[in-house]
Amino acid sequence: MNANSSNSNNPDSNKNSSVSDSSTEASLTNTAAAQSPTSSQGQQMWGGRFSEATDSFVAAFTASVGFDQRFARHDIQGSIAHATMLKECSILSADDVAIIIDGLQQVLSEIEAGEFNWSIALEDVHMNVESRLTDIVGAVGKKLHTGRSRNDQVATDIRLWLREETDNIIALLVRLQSGLLDLAEQHTDTIMPGFTHLQTAQPVSFGHHVMAWFEMLYRDTERLVDARRRINQMPLGSAALAGTTFPIDRTITAKLLGFEGICQNSLDAVSDRDFAIEFTSAASILMMHMSRMSEEIILWMSAQFNFVQIPDRFCTGSSIMPQKKNPDVPELVRGKAARVFGQLMTLLSLMKSQPLAYNKDNQEDKEPLFDCVDTLTGSLLAFADMLPNITPNKENMRAATMKGYATATDLADYLVRRGVAFRDAHEVVGNAVALGIKEGVDLSDLSLAQLQQFSDAIGDDVFEYLTLEGSLAARDHLGGTAPNQVKQAVVNGRMRLKAFA
Repeated sequence: MNANSSNSNNPDSNKNSSVSDSSTEASLTNTAAAQSPTSSQGQQMWGGRFSEATDSFVAAFTASVGFDQRFARHDIQGSIAHATMLKECSILSADDVAIIIDGLQQVLSEIEAGEFNWSIALEDVHMNVESRLTDIVGAVGKKLHTGRSRNDQVATDIRLWLREETDNIIALLVRLQSGLLDLAEQHTDTIMPGFTHLQTAQPVSFGHHVMAWFEMLYRDTERLVDARRRINQMPLGSAALAGTTFPIDRTITAKLLGFEGICQNSLDAVSDRDFAIEFTSAASILMMHMSRMSEEIILWMSAQFNFVQIPDRFCTGSSIMPQKKNPDVPELVRGKAARVFGQLMTLLSLMKSQPLAYNKDNQEDKEPLFDCVDTLTGSLLAFADMLPNITPNKENMRAATMKGYATATDLADYLVRRGVAFRDAHEVVGNAVALGIKEGVDLSDLSLAQLQQFSDAIGDDVFEYLTLEGSLAARDHLGGTAPNQVKQAVVNGRMRLKAFA
């Protein structure tokens, strides 16, 4: 689970294997005509049952190689494990499997070097890899598909790919949370207004507010870790839908591929996409949290708040207004949340009416899932660099806290400790606030005599409780905003993050 400021461990970030790479698209275009399924029925690896070639438009319409080539490394990884299992079960000879594995490694080298010619006529990543394997090693390559189907093959590829991406995302989340802990630790005493209904409520520390962000993201990390367990179940060996007549041992393949469990029903294994929906749901909640953070940063950067600044590298200017510094990154993350929500609805809608087992509809699961992962990863990369570098404007935060009678609850609590019933104390403080509004001053600026006209329980020690620092320090319990509690929350946060290392 190691990902830092870039997704360098992700093969999809390599321009030679990315489906968005222009050279790959050109390769697809150039080979489509030459390998059109209408030119020769023999080019279709499943064509024996058919009496006429697939229409060229239908071939292009139904092909998935334009996007599922992203699975190439995982497809080959799964094929190597499958071949190894066939050897261990004496279904294929050791010599045949050695040839197949050498051939698969050569195919992978060609793909990684950007020298592989992808063909729409061969429909998908699986057929492209197998066809090239057969070109390299001859007829023995045709034995690789023994005991499996593209149905369990693609289900395995998706899980292998998503498992890796989930690990990368969890690592990015841990990095982001670590940065937030550092930021909170620096500002345990920095006072700002806490809001409800976007109205000044009570004083809090900026560090306490940042720790609220941390808690959101911590739950998101837990959700992804939990979802990963269900992603990491192996469907391979289910074949098309009913299993295979060959004496396979699925535990061998599962161990080779690092799966922690095996799908228990072949019908479910090839048609299940719960794991992808669950991941996208967790991603949607995470993006919702990041959107909320973005909204706060956008508000706080405005001249009306002027609470924080973010580094210039995360902002842009205006083509006409030279004074502008626009918070483009948080605005885009806020917008991209809607995009991830949409992908969740796409996957739910895709699956809602499908009977068992596999249907061609399932081909439509990949692009929404790819987009969800890419969008989330990019957003996390931006936040992991941006959020720890927020600079709070301490003076403006403090001044804003003084404007909203933020210590009113402290005065009520003071009266309760003096024996006044809370509802009566509430009324006393409300009257005092009304006077403060009339006089245009804060509660702490009212005289003792002015306060005592509302209750004789108020003594000359009351002003100790009406300071912002006193208000923070008074909330000295687990989860409270007292500076020493925030410091301890940071310590605890670092310990908790070790579970995801």
